Order: sequence, then structure tokens, then C-alpha cells
Amino acid sequence: MNSSTKFLFVSLLLLFGNASLAQDMSFEEYNPPSTLKVPEHPVKRAKFPFVDIHSHQGGVDEKKIDQLISEMDEINMGVMVNLSGRGFGRGDSNTQQEYIKGMIKEFNTHAPGRFMVFTNLNFAGFGDENWSRIAVKELEEDVAAGASGLKIYKSLGLNVTDVTGKRVPVNHPDLDAVWAKAGELGIPVIIHSADPAQFWQPVDENNERWLELKINPNRKRGADNPAPFEQIMAEQHDIFAKHPETTFINAHMGWMANDLDAASAHLEKYPNVNFGIGAVIAEFGRQPRRAKEFFEKYQDRVLFGKDAYNKEEFYTYFRVLETEDEYFPYYKKYHAFWSMYGLGLSDEVLKKLYYKNALRIVPGMDKTLFPD
Repeated sequence: MNSSTKFLFVSLLLLFGNASLAQDMSFEEYNPPSTLKVPEHPVKRAKFPFVDIHSHQGGVDEKKIDQLISEMDEINMGVMVNLSGRGFGRGDSNTQQEYIKGMIKEFNTHAPGRFMVFTNLNFAGFGDENWSRIAVKELEEDVAAGASGLKIYKSLGLNVTDVTGKRVPVNHPDLDAVWAKAGELGIPVIIHSADPAQFWQPVDENNERWLELKINPNRKRGADNPAPFEQIMAEQHDIFAKHPETTFINAHMGWMANDLDAASAHLEKYPNVNFGIGAVIAEFGRQPRRAKEFFEKYQDRVLFGKDAYNKEEFYTYFRVLETEDEYFPYYKKYHAFWSMYGLGLSDEVLKKLYYKNALRIVPGMDKTLFPD
């Protein structure tokens, strides 16, 4: 049942149905279990060891690492890539550098090879004539200390401002030296720009994210908050074109998982760009035939990632990618009110998605953790 149908259903109840029933049930609560009887093949462990290219872990210690390793072994995760190397940019540069060095040391001491860390940029003082030089120097130092890549949060383009308070666009020229240095160092840049396009659209019966925006009204954006969706994404694409020698991972499929023709054109236009599939599995699960075709064609350009860490939520990813099950639920009702279908990807495509592409793109990964 789509959002328009749900809206009509509740409206009819309110107008003509049992008044007490309508009053007892809100729109948000309406979520009937399916009565469809079909074969089910839940998957709690990936068919092959995999790399989670998109995870976020805060301060770590031996106890937390042991817990993560236990869960990773349960679901067959070979390597977790922690993208929050500088702790989401908290503190000054010296504090951030000590943070990432300490994190790398903890991981390497207690679970060598199982975790990799990406660093982040400190935008404090952006616009100062020395900012680019300092950012490049810190990137070099973090990579020398063990960082394996650079993660750019969506804050760039949305709420990062310069010393005058002006929005910093994703393609600001002061960042060119950073993108170029990443290419020289041979590390990938995983970049998340903007939010889903629906966050900029009217919150009405035509918006697929209506329920999410109703529950989380702070996610709603307008053309001036801080810029149109299309502008921010064009800024991102501009850096891909300007830096062909740098490897980029466009997080969340660059918000194109619901338009695989656009996603295909994107990969064709930018040969230095790959896609991370974190947080968009629901888009594939509602178009299994088209999505399978996409993964087969671009099997060398996609990387597995989850984003927010939750062991049980990985099960849905595995089931969508590995099985041919029909009509099973997604784990976030407000995020995708439709049901999922399995793609049934081949072993070779799964291996590339799960680990082979990450082994090729991310330097220093322990290849012994994965099959040939």
C-alpha cells in the first residue's frame, strides 16, 4: 500500500467509518502484517566475508572492540571501516589528531586487521589563507599514522561556513588541494552530500518521505536551507570532474538508488567514482530485476556499506542481496513503507560487492581475511 492509499484509507475511516476505531489508530500506527504466504529465507550471516565501508564508531576501548568483533564474527564481517576518525570533528586540530591516533592504536592492538579508520577535515578557520596548507598537512600526517581514507560528512555543503559566516560549497576552490592530495596519497575519499531530494519537496501526499518528515520535521529543507538539492549535488559532481586522479566513493548512491538510469549515467561520466550502498537498500528491494541488472553491469563500482551500526539490520541487506525472497518487511517503517524483494545476486557479483572492490580501493586492507 502506497502513501496515497494509506492517506485515503485513514481519511475514509475518519469520514465514514467507525469513529472510535479511527480515533484509536493514528496514521503513523497503521502497519498491518502481511497475510501473503510465500517461501522465506531469512539470512543472519553473509554468504561471504564482507567489508563494511561505511560505519561510524565513537570512542573505542578493549571492551567495545571485543563486543564489535563478536558481532562481526556472527554476521561474517571481515573488516569494519570506521569513518569517524576524528570523532566528528570535535575539539581543536591537536585534540582531533590525538583522537584518531589513539583510535588506530586501540584497533591495531586489540584486533589487528579487523578495523580501518578514515580521517576527516577540520573546517575551523576555513577561508583563512593558511587553511588549505594546514588541511593538506594534517591529511598527510593522519595517513602516515595509519588512516586509510578520507570521509567527508554532509555538513560540507549544508552547514559548514567560512570565517565570514558564508556557506562553503562542496566544490570550493580552497578544497582542491585536499582532493588532489588524496589522489597523490592513493587513498579514497568517501563523500556524503546533501540529504534525500524529498527533504526539499513539499510535505504532502505526493512525498514518499511524508511519514519520515512528519515524525522528524527538522529534516525538512527549503531552497534557501541552505541551497537547493540540485545545486549541492552539482557541486559534488564538479569535484569528481575536476579531480579524475582521485578515487571517490559516492555515499548513499549519491541519492540515485531510486533512479538507476541516472546512477548508470553517473558512473559512465565519472570513471573515478564508485557507489557505496549504505542506507539505500530499500530502494533496491523494491526494484529487484532492475537493481540486479545494475549490480551485474557495474559490479566493479559498488561497495557494501551499512552506515548506522546495528547488527540485526544487516540481516535485511543480506536477504535483499542474496535471496530471491518476495515481499518481506524493511526494518524502518518511516523510511520505506513498501516491502522488499530479493535480488539473488550471483556469487561473483556478491564477492565484488562484499569485499573485492574494497580490497582494490582501500590501501592496506588485510587480504588474508577474505577468499581469493
